[in-house]
Amino acid sequence: MAARRRTPAKADPAAEHERELLRTMLRIRRFEEACAELYSATKIRGFLHLYVGEEAVATGVMSVLEPDDAVVSTYREHGHALARGVPMDALMAEMFGRQTGCSRGRGGSMHLFHADTRFVGGNAIVGGGLPLAVGLGLADHLAGRPRVTACFFGEGAAAEGEFHESLNLAALWHLPVLFVCENNRYAMGTSLAHEHARTDIALRASSYGMAAWAVDGMDVRAVEESARQAVEAIRHGGGPHFLEVRTYRFRAHSMYDPDRYRPKAEVAEEKTHDPVTALAELMTSEGRLTDRQLATLEKEVAAEIAAAVEHAEQAPLEPVEDLTRFVHSDRTPAEVT
Repeated sequence: MAARRRTPAKADPAAEHERELLRTMLRIRRFEEACAELYSATKIRGFLHLYVGEEAVATGVMSVLEPDDAVVSTYREHGHALARGVPMDALMAEMFGRQTGCSRGRGGSMHLFHADTRFVGGNAIVGGGLPLAVGLGLADHLAGRPRVTACFFGEGAAAEGEFHESLNLAALWHLPVLFVCENNRYAMGTSLAHEHARTDIALRASSYGMAAWAVDGMDVRAVEESARQAVEAIRHGGGPHFLEVRTYRFRAHSMYDPDRYRPKAEVAEEKTHDPVTALAELMTSEGRLTDRQLATLEKEVAAEIAAAVEHAEQAPLEPVEDLTRFVHSDRTPAEVT
């Protein structure tokens, strides 16, 4: 009698998608932890703002964007860049200030750019990316391109003039911009209640006539679903949308920050809502993730990070004779026109 052939198990697209979400969040978390260690070892210099705790925001939003869409970020942008698809070795080399970095080692942690993924870059100025996103959205709108520009910023930016000017113009001109406010409740060392008379940022955005709502930023599923609704509406002519993603950073504002302004009990409580752990546990309880699969993911991510660090350590510094490149143009006005 012929042996009975086993029917291959059907793939579960939903489970595979969520494993990719988990992989992305793990890549961000382990990359940031590695950067903290490398900073302490003085291999990374300058300012360093880590994204630990906020991984669900970048992961959920980036998962619904198309390759032709643009992303405008902040100085806390490592997670955004990784979720967008910027190669990890190029990011780590930039951390090290090496020539193979995504900004040729000139930008460092706060100024990551990558043309291939339309990652328009980090911005060290609070709220500085908002007008840039409006400009990108206006260009696409005038050219009739079906693109979306996703603009990330913290709740501290809502106290800046650029916030109001940008939201007003985006709504007035019906631009294809997704505003993503990463509300981690502390703009540097100042709590939201001490800097904003109105702490409901989404309500403030809605006053400009755009669809705006709040979402749990510690739940990647919730972030992804809200981002999908917003992006689909924008693509179908719905104008700008605004997401206030309520999240929490587990580490200080930057590596220089002693973090004395937040109660330790508060930080400990927020860590019990870890978005990475929450998704892994939920998938496990639903039978979509096994301990072996999780261990494999961790192993793969660790190997990728080790390779990125090795690449960065061996990458060359920019030659001194090239330091004036990209600073000014040698062409005359006549040649430019």
